[in-house]
Amino acid sequence: MESAMTRTSLALPADLLARVDEAVRAGRARSRNSLVAAALRRELALLEEAEIDAAFEGMAEDKEYQAEVVQIMKEFAQADWETWQLAEERP
Repeated sequence: MESAMTRTSLALPADLLARVDEAVRAGRARSRNSLVAAALRRELALLEEAEIDAAFEGMAEDKEYQAEVVQIMKEFAQADWETWQLAEERP
């Protein structure tokens, strides 16, 4: 589902705009707008992934979090074992 469009202006280096226009002329992009929007979506996704990666890195150093993980693993150990046994019994 595409959201409503809002008009804006961007200042781009001339060589970059020329490459965008060439991509549109060559049929590799539908339009300037679609190419810029797609590029921004990809860049924002990369930024979000970097934030998630940073959070996971923080978890690796968080002693309280590590202790909680160990406790959860202990609590689920029996269920994990039972699941493994059931899987081994199936043909």
